[in-house]
Amino acid sequence: MALALVLRRHLVPGGHQAMRLIRRSSPNFGPRRDGLTPELVVIHHTAMLTGEAAVGRLVDPAAEVSAHWVIGEDGTLWSLVDEAERAWHAGAGSWLGRGDVNSRSIGIELANAGPLTDFPPFPEPQMAALEALLDGILGRWGIGARGVIAHSDMAPERKADPGPAFDWRRLALGGRALWVEECAAQGGETAFAAAAERFGYPVTEAGMPAVLAAFRLRFRPWVTGPLAPVDVGTMQALADLIV
Repeated sequence: MALALVLRRHLVPGGHQAMRLIRRSSPNFGPRRDGLTPELVVIHHTAMLTGEAAVGRLVDPAAEVSAHWVIGEDGTLWSLVDEAERAWHAGAGSWLGRGDVNSRSIGIELANAGPLTDFPPFPEPQMAALEALLDGILGRWGIGARGVIAHSDMAPERKADPGPAFDWRRLALGGRALWVEECAAQGGETAFAAAAERFGYPVTEAGMPAVLAAFRLRFRPWVTGPLAPVDVGTMQALADLIV
């Protein structure tokens, strides 16, 4: 209830109305395994045309997918699965060498059409709602900025969300994610792979091309082409943040 009150009172810049909190129960969840508790927050996009359509799918037992939270483009917040439970949002993948990401994470779906409409931007009310929600989650579960990751980070060979339009730098400036400014270094693929694995990417499982693509989606969006010294240096600077 305290979270609901905080969210309802939160006004986004420009004087927009406070976001709505809607509770919809999804049957698609289970207990967290092996006594695990949340240590990650995984950010997704829905790749559907509306938030309502995404919520409909995430509460459909036939779909066998869910998330803890969905945030609409206007900042509307849907609560689907209690944070203490294991929602089915991450799927196969790993982070920092550990699998079963569902058991150790909280999943947030952002209503965004993604590739359906050429990766539209995430509106200000939605980003403000995400920031307010993250502040609560990180505080409740003792998760640091390093624990907020993209779906594409932990499953780079099969996922690309939340995609190139998502503003990771904005989250980092508020202490809600990690970010570094671009820098160059030598060392090539060997140096990049070692730093990427240290940062958390599943290099061995996913392979270098997929990891490079996932890294760029988050830290160098819209960049293409072969591995460059800026990729190596930026990845090494990120890995140095992990202690």
